[in-house]
Amino acid sequence: MTDKAIYVRSMFDRIAPRYDLMNAVMTFGQHQNMRRAAARLAQPPRHGRALDLATGTGDFAAALRDVEPTCRVVGLDFALEMMRLGQQKYRCGVSFTAGDMLQLPFPNYQFDCIVNGFVLRNVTDVRAAFAEMCRVLKPGGRAVSLEITTPRTPIWKNVFGIYFDHVMPRIGGWLSGQPEAYRYLPQSVRDFLAPEAIADLMRAVGFRGVYFRRWALGSMAVYVGVKPDKMTGGF
Repeated sequence: MTDKAIYVRSMFDRIAPRYDLMNAVMTFGQHQNMRRAAARLAQPPRHGRALDLATGTGDFAAALRDVEPTCRVVGLDFALEMMRLGQQKYRCGVSFTAGDMLQLPFPNYQFDCIVNGFVLRNVTDVRAAFAEMCRVLKPGGRAVSLEITTPRTPIWKNVFGIYFDHVMPRIGGWLSGQPEAYRYLPQSVRDFLAPEAIADLMRAVGFRGVYFRRWALGSMAVYVGVKPDKMTGGF
C-alpha cells in the first residue's frame, strides 16, 4: 500500500464519526439526491448484483437498493471505521467487505453495475481503478463515478473557490476536530484531473459509450461507461 493510500485510509477512519454530518453541510443537504440520481444512471437490474466502491458509511450502496430493491449490493472499502458505521445504519440489504479498489477481491465478470462516489481523487492510479472496475463487470455492465470538480463559469467558479477553499475547511475542522482532513479536500480537487481526462481514462481501459455530466452548477461531475460485450485483449 502506498503512502497516499495509508494516509487516506487513516484520515477517513479519523473523520468517520462526523463524515455523514459534514457531507450534509458541505453539499447543503444535496449529497443524497446526487447519489440517488447517479444510482439511477447505473441501472441496477432486478435480482442483479451491484458493487459500491469506497462505500464509506454505505449511502451510495443504499441508493442502489432504493433504485432496485431486489438487487444484491456489496459495499467495499479499506477504511474499516467508516464501514462499521455503515453496518450500523444499513443492517439489511448491503453486504460490507474490506478491500482495495485497485486490487478488487472478486473474480472477473461478477457485477451488473459498479458505482463510486467522491473517491477518484484519493486513489493513486485512476486508470488502474477503472481497469479493475471493467474487469469485474459483466459484459454490458455499467460503471458510474460521482466526483467533485471545479466549476467553469467564472462567477460561480470564484464563489465556489471562496467557499470550498476557505469557508468549508474551517467548518469541517471545527465540526470534525480534524482540520487537516478538510484542508486536504480542496487541495485534492485542485490537483485532480479534468473531467475530459477522466472520460479518456475510462475509454482507454475498454469502456464504451463513455460520457460525463456536470451537476450542481458544475461543481460535481458524474461519469458513465459501459463494458462492451466483447473486450479487445480481454481480462
